[in-house]
Amino acid sequence: MRYKSIKNKYKKSNKENYLTLVLIHVLLAFLILFIPGFSKVYFVAVVLYFLYRIFSANDVDKPKEVILACCYVVGSEVLFRMTSGSFFYEGSKYLVILFGLIGLVNNGLSSKAYPYLIYLVLLVPSIIVAYLTIGFDSNFRTNIAFVLSGPVCLGISAIYVLDKKLTMSDFIQALLYISLPIITMSVYLFLYNPSIKDVLRGTQSNFATSGGFGPNQVATILGLGMFALTVRLFMKSPTMILKIFNGILLGIISFRGIVTFSRGGIVTAVIIIFAFLFLLYSKSTQKMKGRIFYTFVLFGILGAGVWLISSNQTMGLIDKRYANQDVSGKAKEDLSTGRVTLFMDDLQGFIENPILGVGANGAKELRLKKGLGIKASHNELSRLFSEHGMFAFFILLILIFIPLLYRLENRRNIFFYSMLGFWFATINHSAMRIAAPGFIYALALLNVQYDKRPIHRKRIIKKG
Repeated sequence: MRYKSIKNKYKKSNKENYLTLVLIHVLLAFLILFIPGFSKVYFVAVVLYFLYRIFSANDVDKPKEVILACCYVVGSEVLFRMTSGSFFYEGSKYLVILFGLIGLVNNGLSSKAYPYLIYLVLLVPSIIVAYLTIGFDSNFRTNIAFVLSGPVCLGISAIYVLDKKLTMSDFIQALLYISLPIITMSVYLFLYNPSIKDVLRGTQSNFATSGGFGPNQVATILGLGMFALTVRLFMKSPTMILKIFNGILLGIISFRGIVTFSRGGIVTAVIIIFAFLFLLYSKSTQKMKGRIFYTFVLFGILGAGVWLISSNQTMGLIDKRYANQDVSGKAKEDLSTGRVTLFMDDLQGFIENPILGVGANGAKELRLKKGLGIKASHNELSRLFSEHGMFAFFILLILIFIPLLYRLENRRNIFFYSMLGFWFATINHSAMRIAAPGFIYALALLNVQYDKRPIHRKRIIKKG
């Protein structure tokens, strides 16, 4: 009886802690909007807070603290870019790399991680080629950082995270740390642009509904938030009140993601959500399958409601956007909105320089010299071949097959295909502009441990 009382008290405090964290992050949106410079204060506070947690943790808990820190930074990156909170544009990627290096110094790396060391070495030739073609000037560091900070972030994250043990509860907590700053960003978007109808100009990606920032990056991170909240709805919402609460949060994030009019992040979210639900359902007991189906019905109703509201608020333009139509309802010729042209242009760079490629950021430099403007590739695969030449084949072999081989011996991570799917889908529509695809890729390499249930022992009372 006493154990049940303690357990119920813990569950209640845990729920209150979650609600408190959400409310704090809602409040942060108001402070960022109405207090000039607060976003920078918030950024510094985040850095100091997580450095303290990492350094004060013991060796056993340090991997978890490093992962939680990286998750929060990944979730907040676009918010800090949008509100000029970070001191460097690529600051969040640098932070993930820094946290990963601190973890490596303290915990070391798995013997299975050496392919990712080779992966990092394979990135080096592109820097040498860039140095020889671009030259070492004030733009050299910026150019290299723009295209290589993402791949390096992935490499360091994968080296550190591979085969690290994390319980299922801790994994769900990691997804919470991703979602909290995304909740802040969603509220900020409502405050920044409360009326969608007033800023509609067509069916193209909309900067005004994206907080004045790149719709592609905003939709990508909001899509990741949709996934994180979906996981919480299905796995961490035991009561109807929590289901409704998390459903509302999921609806808010989904709505703001849809009205960016950037499709890539939302389509990616839908794909990885269904990958997660498929694995969750297939690995559940018959009793749990009934609960999952019941929650899925609510989830479906929520999804339909969000889409209807989005359609109403955009006066039907969002329906035309996803049907690849213009305002008049006429089908657009280019479904990719120019991405195919950039893709073919990258491949041309590979054909002309098949051995070493055109060097880091070389594809963009060539487009500039041809008078095509500063157009960065949206596709990481084509950029890899263009800028790394034949080394791209080995890079892709490592990135694709090492996780799949690891999966053969460790099938406990029900988020595996969602994490890997997020990386692959994102790099095909948004390259590695943000830290999210690189670090989320690494989460597929975790050695997930299922939580052990407490053992109840009856006290034996001796008579006499």
